[in-house]
Amino acid sequence: MACELAGHGYYVLVPNLFYRHGPAPVIELPEYIGEEVRSAVFAQLMPLIEAHTADRVLSDADAYLSFLTTQPEVAAGPVAVTGYCIGGLLAMRTAAAHPGQVAAVAAFHGPVGADGPDALAEITAEVHFGHAESDLTPEALGELNQALDSVGVGYTSEIYPGTVHGFTMSDTDAFDPAGLKRHWDRLLPLLDRTLRVPRK
Repeated sequence: MACELAGHGYYVLVPNLFYRHGPAPVIELPEYIGEEVRSAVFAQLMPLIEAHTADRVLSDADAYLSFLTTQPEVAAGPVAVTGYCIGGLLAMRTAAAHPGQVAAVAAFHGPVGADGPDALAEITAEVHFGHAESDLTPEALGELNQALDSVGVGYTSEIYPGTVHGFTMSDTDAFDPAGLKRHWDRLLPLLDRTLRVPRK
């Protein structure tokens, strides 16, 4: 994902979210995550995710954004944050904590509503949520979108047809090529609208 984004001309930061537990890879992952190993992988990951508190998320986000502003290759101006699964929630928290700096936030098969509707009110970025069909009912989607409407956030938020949680991950049995293509079709124009320096 990072290499693909960088190929479109973006400076991409991919932090080890669990650096407090050691250098990456923090846990050994199989080359392919099928149903037979999924529960064992998540049994190792969940304690790390649970230890990554909201305070830690925000402290780390401050450090990541400070780092980006000092890199000579990074253009001045706003940034975008994107995340997959729990990374989608972390991207949301970063956007809410840095409304003047984050111009776009995208989350895919992520628990974006976990912090409740009040958290959405802090976001000024343009938003795209790509939900897995297995993660969100149409009724829950309607409630989330109503909450976004109520705080005046510019957004698209949709269920990607026929997808299950993890549909963007090509090294898992959740992978859905059509879902991944739809993800790029939504993400790249969002970044282009919100981050590109106007051409003279």
